[in-house]
Amino acid sequence: MDLTYIYPKNLAEFLCILILAIIFDFVYPYHRGLLYLIHPTHTAYTLAFILYKIFPKTKASGLIIWLIVVLSHISIYGVILYLTCKIHKILWLIASIYIVKVSISLKLLINYVNSVKLCLQRGEITCAREAVSHIVRRDVSKLDEGYVASAALESLFESLVDGFTSPLLLYLLLGPLGALLQRVTNTLDSALGYKEPNFKDVGWFSAKADTYINFIPARFTAFLIILLCPTIKGSMDRSWKIYLRDKNATQSKNAGHPMASASGCLSVRLEKICSYVLGSEYPLPTYRDIHKGLKLAIHVALTFLILVISIYYFVSDIILIN
Repeated sequence: MDLTYIYPKNLAEFLCILILAIIFDFVYPYHRGLLYLIHPTHTAYTLAFILYKIFPKTKASGLIIWLIVVLSHISIYGVILYLTCKIHKILWLIASIYIVKVSISLKLLINYVNSVKLCLQRGEITCAREAVSHIVRRDVSKLDEGYVASAALESLFESLVDGFTSPLLLYLLLGPLGALLQRVTNTLDSALGYKEPNFKDVGWFSAKADTYINFIPARFTAFLIILLCPTIKGSMDRSWKIYLRDKNATQSKNAGHPMASASGCLSVRLEKICSYVLGSEYPLPTYRDIHKGLKLAIHVALTFLILVISIYYFVSDIILIN
């Protein structure tokens, strides 16, 4: 069975897809109109809720919904890759670049977090609440400066995994469809993976799948945060200490890892009221800490990108499909 359309066959193709996808993410982070309607995050979210309304609210339904949404997206984009590969390699590269581009989301995250920083820097708390509401689920309408800044930093380092390091790792392992698998899985968790009674049973598999697929990227990202902490004049020792102590403080089995290491590195308390506290001995962050956090996140993203390229270069003979 010919599966060469699934994975880049050489370093040039691998780099072309990866680098151009990231460039396009920075050039066009906001999807509007038709590009929004066909974006896999939108289609997966919409399909998940259509099925949610149809199926009974049981664990079996949760598994079936996950399979339908994931397999339909992988099948559709797999067919696109197959057909474009048969027509012309350039078309296959364009399709692959598009798939990886819509599977990552770094620039949009940076923009929102930077907006929070700028609003707080100007002393405009309403503006900051509005900006942070785009990247967190909690009610932010009454949060003061410290808790708004905390929410921004928490989301920055959690979403750095969900929107960048995890899809890049899956791209390395499985090609463009691997990155898409991570994006759809993460979207299903965002759509259905809640603890509320209406979602607890039907969303259980979506939540579990997201935990498993991001398990290694979350921990690897946390270690990179610790290692790169000196680049923003932070302490590796403090970062490591808080990481070891607070990594399991969050309800999510993954989110606490990058957040705890970032808390120690920045020497700030990251707190979701009535839920968790990371780095309890430190003060809540300010806009200055968000600025440092953004620099750290960018350093981690660039380092991870270099590592992914390096791994491909050195082990390509093993992971390539011939």
